[in-house]
Amino acid sequence: MRDMHCHILPGVDDGARNITESCQMLFAARQAGVTEVVCTPHCRDPYFDFDRMWQAYYELKQHARDVSVRMGFEVNHTKLMELGMDWADRLHFEGSNEFLLELSSRCTRDDFQTYERTIFELQGRGFEVIIAHPERYRAIQKDPSIAEDLVRMGCRLQASADFVAGGRLGKEKRPAKRLFARGLYSYIASDAHRVQHYDYLERAVRLYGRDLEG
Repeated sequence: MRDMHCHILPGVDDGARNITESCQMLFAARQAGVTEVVCTPHCRDPYFDFDRMWQAYYELKQHARDVSVRMGFEVNHTKLMELGMDWADRLHFEGSNEFLLELSSRCTRDDFQTYERTIFELQGRGFEVIIAHPERYRAIQKDPSIAEDLVRMGCRLQASADFVAGGRLGKEKRPAKRLFARGLYSYIASDAHRVQHYDYLERAVRLYGRDLEG
């Protein structure tokens, strides 16, 4: 099983605080059935430091044993607009054309006109766009048909496993269940920031992950 969204790199964002915690998270991931991890540090302020994040990745890779690791990013839309679209070539998943895009949790339906333009441009550059945790976005919580629109555009949707406990913002469980019921998710990922978050991944996969891709 692949965990394609987690904050396991040591000391670069609000995830693992050091290499010891990173290694503990790797062990927890393996115990949860994960065989491959895509490391996706935040590409957003105040964390983003491209070179430092790659250095942290190489450090973690030296400690990885039973779990394969690859580099990627969770790319915040606002930060991508600030950096410029040419940065997309440096922010996709290592060894693939997958691109993990994070939208604003406070987004409105009107914001999706801007998001759609970005998504179409990324697709035109050859990327497969994965939308991180749509269950957190206010507009989708109010109107799940927006998530259907994203899927019709060719996006893949990724659920963050902490929805099983209510989610990071406390309101994600109900919208996540709605999106699962409509068959809109392609992936479940841990979005792990701490060791215990892999318990959520185990539970989420057991409840909903039988037909989803790893």
